[in-house]
Amino acid sequence: MNLVNHQQRPSNAPPDKRNWPRVKIAVQTELRLAGSPSIRATTSDLSVGGCYVEMMFTLEVGREMEITLWLGQAKVVTKAKVVTCHPQFGNGIQFLEMSQEDQDLLWTFLDAEVRDARPF
Repeated sequence: MNLVNHQQRPSNAPPDKRNWPRVKIAVQTELRLAGSPSIRATTSDLSVGGCYVEMMFTLEVGREMEITLWLGQAKVVTKAKVVTCHPQFGNGIQFLEMSQEDQDLLWTFLDAEVRDARPF
């Protein structure tokens, strides 16, 4: 299975606003916000279009940042913004600007994670 054909949604499922399939994976991140110290956090899911970051002290919706994702030995950097906030749990982050090279790294990483996933 590859990332593009990840999963079909059931016909009775509510519409999903996401453009890309998500992969449940913990990836170390660093959020850099203007005028604030960097925040280190971990994703609970990741896609080419964004991620969900688990954090106790959440950020307000609309806050923009630069985010670094550590994908094994590779590092991906992108501009991003907060699109959802669940206080004391985490934030949904949308990726805004990413170089083609970093997009390719992220696609390759996610595709490998989906391909190597083992059923329970």
